[in-house]
Amino acid sequence: MEVITFNELRRIKDSLPPGSTHRIAEELNISVDTVRNYFGGRNYREGESVGIHIEKGPDGGLVTLDDSTILNCAKRILGEI
Repeated sequence: MEVITFNELRRIKDSLPPGSTHRIAEELNISVDTVRNYFGGRNYREGESVGIHIEKGPDGGLVTLDDSTILNCAKRILGEI
């Protein structure tokens, strides 16, 4: 488990180059909407719940991630830039 602020999670998502959501989905063999849900989206018809738990508070609140695989993939992509 990993804890991160919601605003930091959004900053990471917003810093990713175009096409990264699709790249993460393809690399992890999951739907694009599941990746979007991980970063705060709410499309559960097409995507799946991804084990994030948001507790309201300063800086957008705290997000507890059950699995940081998508986050780690996003950080790796940012490291390539």
